[in-house]
Amino acid sequence: MSEPATGRKPVTKKPIFVLAMLLVVYTFNFIDRQIFGILAGPIKADLHLNDTELGLLGGFAFALLYSTMGLPLAWLADKRGRTPVIAASLAVWSAFTALCGVVSGFWSMFVCRLGVGVGEAGGVAPSYALISDAFPPHQRARAMAVYSLGIPLGSAAGILLGGYVAAVVNWRAAFLGVGLAGLVFTPLFALLVRDPPRPDTVKAPAMIEVLRILAVKRSFWLLAFGASSSSMMGYGLAFWLPSLMRRSFGLGLVETSHFFGLLLLIGGTVGVMAGGIFADWLGGRSRSAYALLPAISFLLGVPLFAAGLYTGSAQITFWLFLLPQALVYLWLSPVLTAVQHLVPAPMRATASASFLLINNLIGAGLGSLTIGRLSDWLTPTYGEDALRHAILLGLGFYLLAAVLMMAGGRFLAREWVE
Repeated sequence: MSEPATGRKPVTKKPIFVLAMLLVVYTFNFIDRQIFGILAGPIKADLHLNDTELGLLGGFAFALLYSTMGLPLAWLADKRGRTPVIAASLAVWSAFTALCGVVSGFWSMFVCRLGVGVGEAGGVAPSYALISDAFPPHQRARAMAVYSLGIPLGSAAGILLGGYVAAVVNWRAAFLGVGLAGLVFTPLFALLVRDPPRPDTVKAPAMIEVLRILAVKRSFWLLAFGASSSSMMGYGLAFWLPSLMRRSFGLGLVETSHFFGLLLLIGGTVGVMAGGIFADWLGGRSRSAYALLPAISFLLGVPLFAAGLYTGSAQITFWLFLLPQALVYLWLSPVLTAVQHLVPAPMRATASASFLLINNLIGAGLGSLTIGRLSDWLTPTYGEDALRHAILLGLGFYLLAAVLMMAGGRFLAREWVE
């Protein structure tokens, strides 16, 4: 079934080119977001922080404005254009990433991480909408999967580059380098990528209208809270795994960057692409597959992660973590595609931002903080191994995500908008 007319013409550039440029921007997004994790050790020592403060900087400080600013910026993108908002956001988060390299203590780093969050708030939801404009429905999950490769590619690049630069120079140079690189790319993106033109008769819907539609869709709430649960552990693991490998497995900074960078690059890439391929294939047969596929992957991943935490060998842990790392990335393109189909096309950026508001405020905001707080709580009993046990407890969030996703799949077919 073809989509109803939305007033939008096809993008003027080839869809693959637009997707490639958005992928580069998203890669910068996650380089700047995740580089903090590999640098947590040197930052903690230099700025004299505890694990709770690190958790606040790694998650809450970033997520506070990242989540809340996403909705008005997405509405602005629906109203004024997606590309200008994405370009401006890239410039802002890159500048604040660079400023992270010149901070002097907890509060100055907190402010800079807030700034990174404000910038990145305007990058993702408008990109989802631009991709949905550029690709037909039967290709959207795969297109979303390609875009979502920015997560493992950017995370791996941030960890590998951050580890090397911190080892050779210092952690401050790592922030300065990746931030300036994003600023250099910004004018190129703004020059080469354009929104599809819209006739004057097509107006962006009021934000309250979008929220009213989403409020009565049970699938939206179940998918959003399911994704939030998985993101609590996903962000928490991404932030704390480098520290775990150094504390409990004795790896150095560069060895840790190799371990985690390759884990993200291989496992994350396979998981993201597999999610897109399977979602396009199974979703055409049953809309519930967009939710059930992630639920099954979470259930399969938890015991493998748990086993990997308690080996005596970093090499064995790597291979035990590789498959579940792919499984817990598999949710991205199925769920993001489903959210795009819960509202009419002109509402997509705002709907995506509503989803991201819930996902990131809970997931990015509380994930690393919760595990850090658990680690501090367990430290008097377990010492350096406290972080290992805190991560084990955190795996329960993946189980909760599976339950919520299964429940959400029951309502997708009846609430789907072509």
